Amino acid sequence: MHVSGYVWEASNLLCDTQTEREAFTRARLLAILRGGANSVIRGLRRVSTVRKRRGERRKRISTIAKYLEAHAARMRYDEYLAAGFPIATGVIEGACRHWVKDRMERSGMRWNLAGAKAMLNVRAIHESDCWKTSQEHRREDKSKRYHPHRGPLADYQPLALAI
Repeated sequence: MHVSGYVWEASNLLCDTQTEREAFTRARLLAILRGGANSVIRGLRRVSTVRKRRGERRKRISTIAKYLEAHAARMRYDEYLAAGFPIATGVIEGACRHWVKDRMERSGMRWNLAGAKAMLNVRAIHESDCWKTSQEHRREDKSKRYHPHRGPLADYQPLALAI
């Protein structure tokens, strides 16, 4: 989860021992995973006040809380997990490497933006289960474009040649 680094940083600013930091971080990350991002944000501010953090520590906690607050709408991890979506960035980075980097950075390849976009569109269609549908649509589109008046001949059958 992208927020784990921020929660760890907050625990370093708010907790005095490693054991306390680990427990603090674990509790906050579990709360976020269960849909409680806003309560964690409020809690960070409250703990900062209760533990009388001042100066840079207080300022950094405030910055972390503001960041989490700005991205709280994206931290609906409970909903994402229930829907079966990945929440770890490693999955996304792996997909990007597989879909983009491995294809686009082969030996000797050079791309302009339009060519790269076209290649990635084809790659996405090929890697998904939409390849057959895409090809049928492409053939139909080309046929309509190159043969716009084919309607009257739709039922035409050529005569068999007598030999």
